[in-house]
Amino acid sequence: MKIKEIHIYQKSLPVVDGPYTMGGVEVHALDSTIVKLVMDNGRIGWGETCPLGTTYQPEHALGARAALQELAPALMGQDATAPRRVWQLMNGRLNGHNYAKAAIDIALYDALGKTLNLPVSELLGGRTMESVPSYYALGIGEPGEVAQLAVEKKQQGFQRLQLKIGGRPMHIDIETIRKTWEKVGPDIRLVADANRSLMMQQLRQISLACSDIPITFEQPCNTMDEMIAVRSQIQHPIYLDENSIDVNAVLRAVSSNVCDGFGLKVTRLGGLTPMTTVRDICEARSLPHTCDDAWGGDIIAAACVHLGSTVSPKLLEGVWIAAPYIEGHYDEENGLVVENGRISVPTKPGLGINPEETKLGNPIFSTV
Repeated sequence: MKIKEIHIYQKSLPVVDGPYTMGGVEVHALDSTIVKLVMDNGRIGWGETCPLGTTYQPEHALGARAALQELAPALMGQDATAPRRVWQLMNGRLNGHNYAKAAIDIALYDALGKTLNLPVSELLGGRTMESVPSYYALGIGEPGEVAQLAVEKKQQGFQRLQLKIGGRPMHIDIETIRKTWEKVGPDIRLVADANRSLMMQQLRQISLACSDIPITFEQPCNTMDEMIAVRSQIQHPIYLDENSIDVNAVLRAVSSNVCDGFGLKVTRLGGLTPMTTVRDICEARSLPHTCDDAWGGDIIAAACVHLGSTVSPKLLEGVWIAAPYIEGHYDEENGLVVENGRISVPTKPGLGINPEETKLGNPIFSTV
């Protein structure tokens, strides 16, 4: 089975009741890039990458599409039954741009699963659960409003809630954490995610002010070096998110003992191939982690859920998908949804998602 055609689509994903606010950034809509691989045996594989604007990470939608067009000639005729070999080829053709390579990698697993009549989770080692826990990310807002929304999400079945903090006076973040804890109590795992926006002294002060609350801080400071410097002065667990940019960064974090877990993004690491490596590193060191992505539609969501279902249940912090924040699905019949705080793992071959192509419009690039 070899790659015969490559088609690239652009899809805008408006935020329902937006904007979504995090770390001083407002998100009104997301610019997603969708890849369609057509094989010489007629099988089709779908992939997707959706950077969160232009400031969340050093990546953006136009860069993804440019990188994919750069890679396309080298991918033609390649054996699609060997995703790792294709991953190595992409690295030899283009330095960096893991988020773009991820769309190809995901599409390869989709096509391979359809060819073998297996869901992607089986290609990644086999699922350990039939549904995965999700979590809800509460955007920055007034403390009382965030706390009330947290109560509603608890009632909807979410067992883990992420509070966005940073980019505003520190005392408001402290009040948000305290009010939310008072409302939802100890049976909800609370995570305060600053998206790199806190200075070290702010993190120290917030941790001290909330010393009686069992909260986890996710990516509070901008760099791993800052986190290494402040780690011993913090009374709470710390997870890395934005700093886990590749397998090497994860290895550095583990060897430096800079964190207690990770918020992992499939496309940031480069797709399912490198994500399985990181999954296994985390299992070897008993480090909990998420399996999710920045944003995106059904294709990315399915990839995250399949991967998440292969993680040891005691280590899976949850799978975040954008479905609750955006309208509609690429595949109305099989699109993923969160029900009672969990997401069912697709059982159909491949990702289990077959987009309705009329919803994607015309390709912005094709090799034919």
